[in-house]
Amino acid sequence: MPTALITGITGQDGSYLADLLLSKGYQVVGMVRRTSTVTFERIAHIQDDVSIVQGDLHDQSSLVAMLEEYKPDEVYNLAAQSFVPVSWSQAVLTGEVTALGVTRLLETIRSVNPKIRFYQASSSEMFGKVMEVPQTEKTPFYPRSPYGVAKVYGHWITVNYRESYNLFAASGILFNHESPRRGLEFVTRKITDGVARIKMGLAKDLRLGNLDAQRDWGFAGDYVEAMWLMLQQDKPDDFVIGTGETHPVREFCEVAFGYAGLNYQDYVVQDTRFYRPAEVDLLISNPAKAARVLGWKPKVNFKQLAEMMVDADLKRIRNATI
Repeated sequence: MPTALITGITGQDGSYLADLLLSKGYQVVGMVRRTSTVTFERIAHIQDDVSIVQGDLHDQSSLVAMLEEYKPDEVYNLAAQSFVPVSWSQAVLTGEVTALGVTRLLETIRSVNPKIRFYQASSSEMFGKVMEVPQTEKTPFYPRSPYGVAKVYGHWITVNYRESYNLFAASGILFNHESPRRGLEFVTRKITDGVARIKMGLAKDLRLGNLDAQRDWGFAGDYVEAMWLMLQQDKPDDFVIGTGETHPVREFCEVAFGYAGLNYQDYVVQDTRFYRPAEVDLLISNPAKAARVLGWKPKVNFKQLAEMMVDADLKRIRNATI
């Protein structure tokens, strides 16, 4: 039975990846930080099936202890300070975790067991002010936030360790991926939660930033399969993962509100407080390499994704008000 360690298991991607690996017969170990508030809701349904261990990307000794005790065959590094707006107000913390944390983990793998297969969660935010449309594995990076800059460091240190120490270290450059488990601070979930609250009479409007920002949105449950496939290849490589389609925030509003029988224009208020200091305008992937090499294609489309998220939020809010 193979063993996989997932950092960031309590996040959206970590929980879906844990589901997938358990279904494939893995022993799953999840690293969580010691915090005063326990946030296990995304993995509550599988908590008895995974080993939860305390560790921190700030603290190398905790990483060494974890690899020595659990001896994972695969390590998926999904832990990060991953919310772009927070990276402006906590730029140094974002660099410590999202950038240097990757180095600590790679260095630990190199010293404890260099045969471990490593997955780094890279991000389309690395492309930022895009140099070409659509973006491929060869598109130059031009990050537009401290988060994007930190992810570029994490990406290149992964490549560097792969080439310098012959580690099996792969990087997935994932475009925006959403789900009912997405954090409420992210725009898609903010929208679907807002739709549910307005529909249930708990809110009158929804305040959003730039409605014209365009993103390539897919379903997180599809994207974690791509992560796993990357570590099953004969040699490590980097892959762009996305749908190859782009949609503005406005269209997500239209679909989500429309699905609940509402017109978004009656409820959405544009608020300059939610604009970014430096906006990323058009992120759109070219996932051809992933299709060719990994045989990966997304299964859930844009409309299905928005409707799935509205359904989940309506159900959650109904249950909470009963």
